[in-house]
Amino acid sequence: MKAGYLSQYFSGVAIKRLTSVEANPYSSNQHEFNGVSDLKKIFGKANGKIRFDTKFLYFNDYDDEPVAADGYLTWYDAREKNPKRSEYRLYFPTTQVSVCAAEGDLLVIGLKPDNTVLLIIAENGSTIANQLIWLFGFNNITHPGFSIRGELESDQDKIAFASRTILEHIGIQVNISEESYLDEMIHKFGDFFPSTKIFSQYARSTLKHIDPCESADDALIAWLEREEILFRTFERYQLAERLKKGFSNDVEGFLSFSLSVQNRRKSRIGYALENHLEEIFNSCGVYYSRTKITENKSKPDFIFPSVEKYHDNTFNPQLLTMLGVKNTCKDRWRQVLSEADKIEYKHLLTLETAISENQTNEMKDKKLQLVLPRSLHYTYNNSQQSWIIDFNTFINVVKEKQKNVY
Repeated sequence: MKAGYLSQYFSGVAIKRLTSVEANPYSSNQHEFNGVSDLKKIFGKANGKIRFDTKFLYFNDYDDEPVAADGYLTWYDAREKNPKRSEYRLYFPTTQVSVCAAEGDLLVIGLKPDNTVLLIIAENGSTIANQLIWLFGFNNITHPGFSIRGELESDQDKIAFASRTILEHIGIQVNISEESYLDEMIHKFGDFFPSTKIFSQYARSTLKHIDPCESADDALIAWLEREEILFRTFERYQLAERLKKGFSNDVEGFLSFSLSVQNRRKSRIGYALENHLEEIFNSCGVYYSRTKITENKSKPDFIFPSVEKYHDNTFNPQLLTMLGVKNTCKDRWRQVLSEADKIEYKHLLTLETAISENQTNEMKDKKLQLVLPRSLHYTYNNSQQSWIIDFNTFINVVKEKQKNVY
């Protein structure tokens, strides 16, 4: 196990595509995965039936939360008493997750250091399936058996911004902190989080030598990463202080506190992203309006050069630009298509890695240009990378249009 690498969270990972007999409960009652002999590299040899406590998850691109179930996997040699032949099997029970599975879906089995298992089924062709293949470093999963990776301590397994986001999406809490700033945050903010805007400003202030106009892509990722680390550090302190006080059998109080923590985590990253974008636009002399009404109460995240120019019927619509901002896309990217009717070609900035080619092709068809920080482009295939633009390029496009206005 090596801190900062996938080995910190997984002892080994196996991946394959589900076959019909594995996925369809109506065509087979076997409840066993095929081609499992290579899993000995992860689970070892079985002496009797070995049961692994397992968390089952099913993901697709449409639901915000995965289907989840707790259960177990059973690893055994069906011919254990035969000295000349072994026949390993991996049994799984029927769960809400297995019911969702279909032929061709991606199956990921990850053995964790505590000897429990995370089993994920991701819908075939989905973004999360692409992300898991990229995260665990598998290039070819076309053969019928399992592809296996152990160790997980190579350069590609080092946890960075993109991999950390995927890990947390599948329920792996990545431990990051920067204790050297804790006393300063306690002095500045006391026992309560400030507004997201103030906290974003503070995070930027701790990185004094970043010039967003030199590289907007690098600045955005650096600021986001620093804010995430500082947020986790301060949150951990706050949670510890609150837990010290206890809840005195106040179940409702505990539930309310837990819900507030979850809601803050979910909403904060989106606001932080917009705050840092706004700072970059201001620093680089980009004119914009943020969350102003265009038509039918729609409020695009950013309109360039201004919402006043947008509503000026004498203004050339070719000089208008719209940027939607979404930390993750899923199926929600279509929301931006109706947010500025005057602008035919729209832009969407996201931090989502490895979006499926089906979705990016649909974005092209809908005249929506995807914008990602340059450091995330390598999670996409070559065809997608030739179409995606980075944040620096987007800023240059907007500034070029503004030359004809100001």
